[in-house]
Amino acid sequence: MVSVHVMEGLPIRSRALPFADRVEIRFGNAFPLALLIDRDAVEELLDAIQSGYAALEKATRRTEEA
Repeated sequence: MVSVHVMEGLPIRSRALPFADRVEIRFGNAFPLALLIDRDAVEELLDAIQSGYAALEKATRRTEEA
């Protein structure tokens, strides 16, 4: 398992790799981590990020209301 901590200010760049039918997302500068996502998996990744963010927002609101 690989764990990557994405924080505010971390350089994030993306580019399409049409020859490979993928999207590349690079995190960092000097020694970047590259995440390669097949076209068929892009929507699944977006859904996972959106649902995780929604759960985080809901949990944060619940904590603030208590």
